[in-house]
Amino acid sequence: MKTYSVVIVEDHKLLSQAIAGLVNSFEEFKVSYLCYNGKELLTKFKIPENRPDIVLIDVNMPILNGIETTRIITQEYPDVRVIALSVVEDEATIINMLKVGAKGYLLKDIEKNILEIALKEVIKNGYYYTQDVSHILVNSLNGKDTSIIKLKEREIEFIKYACSEMTYKEISEKMFLSPKTIDGYRDSLFQKLHLKNRIGLVLYAIKHKIFEV
Repeated sequence: MKTYSVVIVEDHKLLSQAIAGLVNSFEEFKVSYLCYNGKELLTKFKIPENRPDIVLIDVNMPILNGIETTRIITQEYPDVRVIALSVVEDEATIINMLKVGAKGYLLKDIEKNILEIALKEVIKNGYYYTQDVSHILVNSLNGKDTSIIKLKEREIEFIKYACSEMTYKEISEKMFLSPKTIDGYRDSLFQKLHLKNRIGLVLYAIKHKIFEV
């Protein structure tokens, strides 16, 4: 059986050691080393042998945080899969991690078996999101096939802006439309694409290459 390498990036040393112990208890995974911030990780990555299959990374860290670190990994080391492991569950943070290329987003209070499932799914399918995060994410895409849905140019323009950090009011100003019209675009797209929220829109945009990570 193949063993996959994992690196943990977490600024709380005791917690990182505890997570490492859990990962090492899984038959298919082994922790290669621990890092305490993104800068330390990227320094390690300069040596090819130090690049793992999966990075488990905290979002909020000193020196170089999880979002910026994930952005660099996605751009420079695309074969390395990143999973966020965080106490933060707000929509903006999850959207930002998705946008920079995270393949999963786990909350730190998950059960041990969910962590193992997440690691396996990211290796097998390329992504994984828990049902805890699904308070925001669940049913975002609703399992529907949206590949044949044709979008208008203005709808695609709206989706691209929705993948940014702009508020809906700022999007309305950018598109020279009223906030009410923008709300109409949003609600229409949610219905057309079988989405539940803005994160679902970001997932759709990434999946269909409207927004490139």
